[in-house]
Amino acid sequence: MTVNEVLKELEALGNPATKNTLMKHGAREPFFGVRVGDMKKLLKKIKNNHSLALSLYDTGNTDAMYLAGLACVPSEMDQKTLNQWADQAYWYMLSEYTVAWVAAESSHGWELAQQWIQSEEERIASCGWATLSSMLLIIPNEELDLQWMKNTVTEFPSKIHQCQNRVKHAMNNFVIALGSSVPELTAFCKEIGQKIGKVEVYMGETSCKTPLIVPYIEKVEKMGRIGKKKKQARC
Repeated sequence: MTVNEVLKELEALGNPATKNTLMKHGAREPFFGVRVGDMKKLLKKIKNNHSLALSLYDTGNTDAMYLAGLACVPSEMDQKTLNQWADQAYWYMLSEYTVAWVAAESSHGWELAQQWIQSEEERIASCGWATLSSMLLIIPNEELDLQWMKNTVTEFPSKIHQCQNRVKHAMNNFVIALGSSVPELTAFCKEIGQKIGKVEVYMGETSCKTPLIVPYIEKVEKMGRIGKKKKQARC
C-alpha cells in the first residue's frame, strides 16, 4: 500500500467521538480519530513495512504516526531517525508511547533515553523516561543498569514535584515500572512512592489521573505480575 492509500483507509476508519476525545488530550489536526483496535486491523494489511512506516510518520497525521510506530521495524531504526521521531512527537500519545516503544525495542533505547531525560523540552524528557519504563517491561533485568536506576529514583522525592507537567507523569510511571519489573526493588520503589506521594499532573479537559505509585505496585503484586516481561513494548 502507498501512503495515500493508507491515509484514505485511516480516514474511512475515523470516529468523531474518538477524535473529540483525542483532541482533549492534545491531538491536533490533521488526523481522523481512529480507534487503536481498528488501526490494528489495518496493520494486518500492511504488516511490518519499515519504509512505509517512515513515510507515514512524516505526514504529521497523528493516526498515521501511531500506525507508523506499529508497522516499523525497530531493529532498523537508527539514532538519527529516532531523534527525528522524538522531535516530531508533538503530544504525549506519540512521545510517551509510539516513540518510546520503538526506541525501547531498538538497540539505541538506553543511550537515547539517557540523552532525552536531560532535555529541557518537556516532550523530549518525558519521552526519555517513558523509554526507560518500556525497556523495563521487555528487557531481562540482568541486561539493565539497575544500580543506575535505583540511584536515580532515590532522588525523585526531592525533585519530581518541581519537574514539568508530563515529565512528572513519566517519572512517576518509571518508579511504577521499576517496582513492577524488578522483584528485588519492589519494596524499595514502594518506599520511594510513599515519600513522593501524589503527583499532580494537569491532564487537560479529561478525567485521567496520574496513578499513585504504591497502590499501583500493590495491584501488580496481587495479580502475581511482579517481574513479568512482555514480548514487545508496542501495543
